[in-house]
Amino acid sequence: MPETMLAVVKPEAKAGVEIRDVAIPRFGPTDVLVRVKVASVCGTDLHIYNWDAWAQRRIRPPLIPGHEFCGEVAEVGREVTTVKPGDFVSAEMHVACGKCFQCRIGEAHICQNVRIIGVDSNGAFAEFVVIPESNIWKLDPAIPKEYASILDPLGNAVHTVLAGPIAGRTVAVTGCGPIGLFSIAVARASGATQVFAVEVNEHRRKLAEKMKADLALNPATDDVKARILEATGGVGADVVLEMSGHPDGIRTAFDVVRRGGRLSLLGLTSKPISLNFSEDIIFKGITIQGINGRRMYETWYQMTALLKAGKLELHPVITDRLPMRDFDQGMARLTTGEASKILLYPNGVK
Repeated sequence: MPETMLAVVKPEAKAGVEIRDVAIPRFGPTDVLVRVKVASVCGTDLHIYNWDAWAQRRIRPPLIPGHEFCGEVAEVGREVTTVKPGDFVSAEMHVACGKCFQCRIGEAHICQNVRIIGVDSNGAFAEFVVIPESNIWKLDPAIPKEYASILDPLGNAVHTVLAGPIAGRTVAVTGCGPIGLFSIAVARASGATQVFAVEVNEHRRKLAEKMKADLALNPATDDVKARILEATGGVGADVVLEMSGHPDGIRTAFDVVRRGGRLSLLGLTSKPISLNFSEDIIFKGITIQGINGRRMYETWYQMTALLKAGKLELHPVITDRLPMRDFDQGMARLTTGEASKILLYPNGVK
């Protein structure tokens, strides 16, 4: 075992990162040291890189970011019993306290005291990362490493889609970033009859079509409500998955959900949004759900089953594969609007 490792480091409170050789992290008796094989870039990582207002409030440098990855167990603490060196793993990076009201009633995904690896402590943009055994997810070696590295955002999609009945339903997805695109695949695999994608970015609309959306609509030029009403016999979508967090996307979501339908909200807003509760919610009789993270660990079992069954084709969403040393290049690609999921390889692209 070497003494140092390559890592992407946020050294101080300003924009940018540094690629450094740092000490391999120490681990405790209930921890697992994982050798990272593939890590995936999230929009959160771009916030940290740019040092925007959210990052300034939340992040405490120095920090190694990164919360989407897969790897191989390198070493384990003396009390670890569920994995061993050589096992293929990923991890739930939300570390719940296990003691608050939500944790004690089976809602650890909304733990009051959650800490996120890669946000609140050093993460996976490195050759090695330390994970509590309780958060390790052992994987079937048959699952491709590319897919294994994106289980965090895929889990968000699975949680959102399967938060209510989906088989035989029509589904609209507003906002086709990676999670929105994954949601199209999950809805398809779960028996949705029609899937409508709503996205202003041309690159993402084309990806939505590759993910088998029936209609990929541009809200800047298409009458989205009219098109979806036409396609559903004037009824509207049974289920709407709001992934954009943008006021216009949220407005569209309320417009296209049918009376009595389900609206599941995952996209994060940057400011308060006005709603007409009488017209948009009460008179329509809709169910609104706030979706946060992945259910621990129901969602992990669901998405693993979908992957093992070969139900999900996710490759169109993976647009870039880079050596981890080229992290700056990955950030530049994200800002162009022409990249979706970017994979990073600590030891070069294999």
